[in-house]
Amino acid sequence: MTAFEDTDGYQIIHHWMGDKGISPFKFQTETWWKFGNGYSGMVVAPTGFGKTYSVFLALISDFLNHPDKYKKGLKMIWITPLRSLSKDIAKAMQEAIDEIGLDWAVGVRNGDTDPKVRQQQVKNMPEILVATPESLHLLLGQKNHQRFFTNLQTIVIDEWHELLGSKRGVMIELGISRLRTYVPKIKIWGITATIGNLDEAMEVLIPYNIKKQKLRPKKKENRYPLRFPG
Repeated sequence: MTAFEDTDGYQIIHHWMGDKGISPFKFQTETWWKFGNGYSGMVVAPTGFGKTYSVFLALISDFLNHPDKYKKGLKMIWITPLRSLSKDIAKAMQEAIDEIGLDWAVGVRNGDTDPKVRQQQVKNMPEILVATPESLHLLLGQKNHQRFFTNLQTIVIDEWHELLGSKRGVMIELGISRLRTYVPKIKIWGITATIGNLDEAMEVLIPYNIKKQKLRPKKKENRYPLRFPG
């Protein structure tokens, strides 16, 4: 882990967070390291502990450390069950990306998205797409949809505790199974508030024989003064 903390990706993000008066929690650093080593997993923590930073910044860190393995196009799909928060999540991500200095775009795709924007996304996908389960389902049903996912690195399911055991949850499970046929090494990450049976929750989302890890903050770690929406 010490070697990872010497990497460009970690240092750039650490300095960016420092400018905002915060520093990475250990579970966030572990998530970034695990992500960079090909792991999927589940991050579990109460609201306000920086779960979003743990997975969103994992992609940024890995890109900064290994830019040559990333190609043009969609790199992350961020699934949120809360359509009303999609724009706020995307805005917060875009601000972070701009401040870190990457030339990336974050897009939103749900039932409220203007048809012209959806058409533009089909022609030129953003690097990160914030979508609902239903929008992913529809995207997977489009003609020649495989081309959208050629360079996809990860899919992140936010608020997994809200989706687990529901029809929308099953929709996500089927969507991930489909994506794995196009991108066998795709990393699957869930984000959840405190949940009763974490092992079962992770197994439902990631039932595959791949490297996976559960991560959570230590009891002594405090809540963030800076939060993403949700």
